[in-house]
Amino acid sequence: MLLLAGSSGRVESQRADLLARHGARVRAIRWFGGMGQRPAPHEVPIELFIDQLDLLRRDADRVAIFGTSFGAEAALVTASLHPVDATVAVAPSSVVWAGLTDGDWSSHWTSRGTPLPAVSFDPSWVSSTVPPEYRSLYEASIDRAPDAAAAAAIRTEYITGVVVLIAGGDDRVWPSGQFAAEISARRSAHGRETTVVTHPAAGHRMVLPGETVAAGGVTMERGGSPSADAELGALAWPQIVHALDLRA
Repeated sequence: MLLLAGSSGRVESQRADLLARHGARVRAIRWFGGMGQRPAPHEVPIELFIDQLDLLRRDADRVAIFGTSFGAEAALVTASLHPVDATVAVAPSSVVWAGLTDGDWSSHWTSRGTPLPAVSFDPSWVSSTVPPEYRSLYEASIDRAPDAAAAAAIRTEYITGVVVLIAGGDDRVWPSGQFAAEISARRSAHGRETTVVTHPAAGHRMVLPGETVAAGGVTMERGGSPSADAELGALAWPQIVHALDLRA
């Protein structure tokens, strides 16, 4: 299994250890900010993840990709372009996003050297909270550019393996519950099944049974509470075990 964190840039060592205890062989990687990598999560080659999956495939009958937030975006894009047996996306996005680098907007991802279509942020948005809640920024950015959002939609209907989406209803980073519903509807329209796990009071960070609350990362309001985030993790765990063929 390939395990990807989000904008924190950390290696998901705690989650990797948990999944390994239940039978997974986990490769948790840093995918930006390291030596020879992009300095920020912009224009990251999807081939980085494909190469890691191919390495895992050499010694495994099944391979999976498991990502959170920007890592969930990466997981879904990768699985739409490359065969994967299972995809688990926590706090997912239904579209590819852009970020501002050195004054220029650039897509989070490239494929074969070409940036994927992406949604840029609404330049008029101003945070009204401290720390900032970015959910309204993502919502406004889609609302102001529906054509760009349509072009940037992740082609999740091309994902042939099992897909599990996990989202908190109180996610204040971006509307992951709405995004999960959009992904599920898109796949359903193409005859593909999707498992969606939600909790109305959970935020952006899910906590699985046996995990402690992650610290650090970009300063922002993530929503939820330790108890609700853990309840979401407890709801999601059986679906994760099933999708990844783990020992319960």
